[in-house]
Amino acid sequence: MVPAALHTRPAWEIFCQVVDNFGDIGVCWRLACDLARREGAPVRLWVDDWAVLCRICPSAADGDREHGLLVEGVELRHWVEPFPMLTPGEVVIEAFACELPDAHLQAMTRLAVKPVWINLEYLSAEDWVAGCHGLASPHPRLPLVKHFFFPGFDAASGGLLREPDLLVQRDTFVATPAGRRAWLAARGLDRLPDDTLFISLFAYAQPALGELLAAWQAGPRAVALLVPESRVLGDVAQALGLKGLQAGESVTRGRLSVFALPFSDQAGYDELLWSCALNFVRGEDSFVRAQWAGRPFVWQIYPQAEDAHRDKLEAFLARYCAGWPVAETDALAGFWRAWNGFDSDGPGLGEAWSRLAAVLPALDAHAQRWCEGQAAQPDLVSRLTEFCFHIKGAPG
Repeated sequence: MVPAALHTRPAWEIFCQVVDNFGDIGVCWRLACDLARREGAPVRLWVDDWAVLCRICPSAADGDREHGLLVEGVELRHWVEPFPMLTPGEVVIEAFACELPDAHLQAMTRLAVKPVWINLEYLSAEDWVAGCHGLASPHPRLPLVKHFFFPGFDAASGGLLREPDLLVQRDTFVATPAGRRAWLAARGLDRLPDDTLFISLFAYAQPALGELLAAWQAGPRAVALLVPESRVLGDVAQALGLKGLQAGESVTRGRLSVFALPFSDQAGYDELLWSCALNFVRGEDSFVRAQWAGRPFVWQIYPQAEDAHRDKLEAFLARYCAGWPVAETDALAGFWRAWNGFDSDGPGLGEAWSRLAAVLPALDAHAQRWCEGQAAQPDLVSRLTEFCFHIKGAPG
């Protein structure tokens, strides 16, 4: 029997095509859950790759993907063709220009009051975002208007995803005995030297990883590298001369200890970020969560043709490092460029690491200030709700 709640027209409807493995669905699942908890209104999430959804939402694995299932207040549906005939939501969000099914567009036109149609764009710190955020785009054939909503880092953008209690959860986790220390102990990480530098690694393919691991092996300080199950785990194993690394396994080389961690849900990944002194992240979802962790981080940006992603990286560095001393700026920016393969004529990752390590205390203080500054601004769900409310109230 299909729960009665699934027959309710959703206030919010989100469409997600999985492109970047966990990046796209990671953002959409967080957004859907935040809307459901905060707004208390029905939320429907369409996902084309059910297997990827089940990795971050294990409750979906045994559910009825055809007729929908409720998880954390969100109705989960499998996006397949032919697309089912359902009443569209009051607000229909296509994430990252995924393009709505034509059958759903036609259903939107048949409603007396047309849904608010939002294209949730990728996050960028580039200056042009302010001029495009909120722009309307009438459909060329149908009586529908799409609005572009850009996440961002200032008042002229759509803000960043942040649950209302996220930072309180983080601070409680770090400060209480049942938090970080218990988390480390449960993974056998509490027996390492007291001055061990804990680093998390979540990355795309990284052929230059061997040089960085060598620097950690020979370095002056013990390093614990925590690598959740992901594609980069194979690169780590290869760099260490191993055939592979499985979740639960560990290996030590010199001053470096590597721990392969099981894949976790999003709450578990947040705890990993909170437990480390430095976080390597990738794409968009983990990039934002690392900023809310208030810890230094290294961003590997999603690669695009002809290095088009370099402008996005440099735009964020310019914002993040504004007003910083030259030494700290050069150390961080130099390492980020080397990590992303943008600085072939500069120092290798080994030398870039030595410069970054020397300024880590200053980076830590700045990461906390940056987090506080971003948290002082309205979050994405708050801005999105207000934006859609004004569109609903505007004359048609």
